[in-house]
Amino acid sequence: MSGAAPIPDPPASAEDAEDLGGRSRSVWFWDGARQALAGPMLVVSVSLLSVGGLARDAGFSVEIAVASTILLWAGPAQVLFFGAVAAKTSWPVIAFTISLSSVRFVPMVVSLLPIIRTKHTRLPTLLLAAHCIAVTVWAEGMRRIPLVPRDGRMAFFFGFSFICFLGTTISTAVGFILIGELPRPLAAGLLFMTPIYFVAALTRNAKSPIDSWALVLGLAIAPLTEAFAPRGLDLLVLGVVGGTGAWLIQRVLDERARA
Repeated sequence: MSGAAPIPDPPASAEDAEDLGGRSRSVWFWDGARQALAGPMLVVSVSLLSVGGLARDAGFSVEIAVASTILLWAGPAQVLFFGAVAAKTSWPVIAFTISLSSVRFVPMVVSLLPIIRTKHTRLPTLLLAAHCIAVTVWAEGMRRIPLVPRDGRMAFFFGFSFICFLGTTISTAVGFILIGELPRPLAAGLLFMTPIYFVAALTRNAKSPIDSWALVLGLAIAPLTEAFAPRGLDLLVLGVVGGTGAWLIQRVLDERARA
C-alpha cells in the first residue's frame, strides 16, 4: 500500500556502529602507525642496528644490508645470512638454514592472520601481511588488534607493521654507518632487545593461568631446546613442548578443582 509506513532497518551491530561513527580504514591505519611510534618501533629498530654493522664487517654494501631487512625482516636470519656468506658457505646451505630459522614465524602467522582477515581479504593482501609479521608485531598485535573492529583490523595492522618496517630499515642503514663507533659488546647486546621485549610483552599479555604456565615452562626448557633441538627448529620445539605442557598442567588442575 502506498500509505504504509516504511520497514525500519535492522539495528547496526557493534562493528557497524564503529564504521558509522566515521572511523574509516585510513583512520585505523594511522591509529596503528601512531601506536607503533609510541614505543614498539623504537625497540625493534634498535635491535637491527647491529645487523647493519655485521653486514659492513662481512664486506657488504649498505644497499645489501637494507635489502636484507626488507626481504628477511628477522634479525637472527640476517645474522645467519651475513655470517654464513662471510664463512663462504654454499648458497643452498644458506637458503636452507635461513628457512629453518624462519619456521618459528609459522605459529605467529597462523594465529594472527585469522584475527585480521575478513571474508573480502584477497590472497595478495594476506601474503603481504604474512611477510610483515615479526616478533614484536605479533606480540603487540595479539594484544591490540582484538580491540579494533573487524573491518579496521587489516588497516590497523598495516599501519603498525609498516612503521616498524620503516624504522628497522632506517636503523639498519644507520647501524651500517655508525656501528664502528660503538663497543662490540654493546653492538652485540642491541640484537637482544627484541627477545627481551618479546618476553616482557608475553608476560604482560598473559590473561589466564595457562598463559603463565606456558611462559614459565618455555623459559625453563629453553636451555634444553637450544642445546638439543635441531638448529632453526629450537623455538618451534619450545613452543610445542611448552604449550602442550601448560595445557596438560591446566587440565590436571581443572580436574582436581572439579573433584
